[in-house]
Amino acid sequence: MSGPNTAVGSQVNGGTPLGPCGDDDCGIRDVLDRLGDRWTVLVVVELAKGSRRYGELERAIPGISQRMLSLTTKRLCRDGLTERIVHPTLPPQVEYRLTPMGRSLSVMISALADWSRENKSAIAEARARWDGSVGTA
Repeated sequence: MSGPNTAVGSQVNGGTPLGPCGDDDCGIRDVLDRLGDRWTVLVVVELAKGSRRYGELERAIPGISQRMLSLTTKRLCRDGLTERIVHPTLPPQVEYRLTPMGRSLSVMISALADWSRENKSAIAEARARWDGSVGTA
């Protein structure tokens, strides 16, 4: 049996509730906001393969609009996960690449993808069991 959940205990006892990181602001909400959008993970996965020009990213990610790719790359640059390199050509060529921090995130995303792949069947089976039992309960 695990130890007491101090976050729940402090809420029950009328104390200040603790977040997922304890009593500090570890930034998890900001990270989840970024990762929870529809396109960020796909852009990071593609950039983990190497630098990509804007058009290459657009072709590599089915269904992404120019607007969403532009917003996503700007947000990733703002967060320090990617860098935008403008080559002084006519017309200017722009490419994106992961920063060291972005590469460290891509390792985590890769691990999550591996876990998903390994557990896909088990999750599908659990859902089928759940769906079958909900109708009979």
